[in-house]
Amino acid sequence: MEKSYINTVQNQTFGEERALYGATDTRIVNCAFDGVEDGESALKEARNIFVADSRFNLRYPLWHDVGVTLNNVVLTENCRAGLWYSDDVTIDNSQLLGIKALRECNNIRIGNSLIVSPEFGWKSHFAEIADSEISSEYLFFIGTDIKLRNVQFKGKYSFQYVQNVVIENSVLDTKDAFWHSQNVTVKNSVVKGEYLAWYSQGLTLIDCKIIGTQPLCYCKNLTLVNCTMIDTDLAFEYSDAEASVVGNIVSVKNPRSGRIVADSIGEVIITSDSKYPCNCKVVQLKK
Repeated sequence: MEKSYINTVQNQTFGEERALYGATDTRIVNCAFDGVEDGESALKEARNIFVADSRFNLRYPLWHDVGVTLNNVVLTENCRAGLWYSDDVTIDNSQLLGIKALRECNNIRIGNSLIVSPEFGWKSHFAEIADSEISSEYLFFIGTDIKLRNVQFKGKYSFQYVQNVVIENSVLDTKDAFWHSQNVTVKNSVVKGEYLAWYSQGLTLIDCKIIGTQPLCYCKNLTLVNCTMIDTDLAFEYSDAEASVVGNIVSVKNPRSGRIVADSIGEVIITSDSKYPCNCKVVQLKK
């Protein structure tokens, strides 16, 4: 059902603090939130607002809002902490360029957008991002119920302590992604990084390319289906894994339980000083 808006604000510039505080049922078109006044919290406590073809260059503009739609909107590098504590947010064809651009929000839908924002999406829930590019040092820390589709991501410590995540047709160029995560599924994607998914529970990777050193250690209920592993040495240490790998694994070390099947494995390392019983069955199809 299409939303209706009673009020329209158009072709204006707002620089003062709380310029449109508590706006309700309002369309905001071709406006700029900028000025020497350096005002904060332009649209705080707003309800049912539509913002199009506009630019935010001041701090904390969209806090404690409900029912926000942004279309062709730019939150500049100066727009610190743009969306916090807000619910029912839809963003399309926009740029979120400020630090901590989104935090503790619920029911978020983002499409066809560019996100360059350290510490993006912390403690946010029910978020969907599609057909977008993201650069973030810490992405979705302690988030839940997250879906990514056709996303190009570059960052470092992504998806730590997340729960209930589905990622499809994406490229994740990251570092220690998915640490302490629970119930994550990644399909048809590239996951490049170091120390991938340590301490995760219920991680499933399907038709994925996994790249980088020491992945998938200390995992519980880990599943790999038809994946490839490139430059992956010392993999699966102390993990409970069911894995089918196409091609070569550089080395596997002290897998705890389950079954790992690969075309070939450069080295299977079982150390005498292992801290846990390591009874995982390791099978090489092409020796």
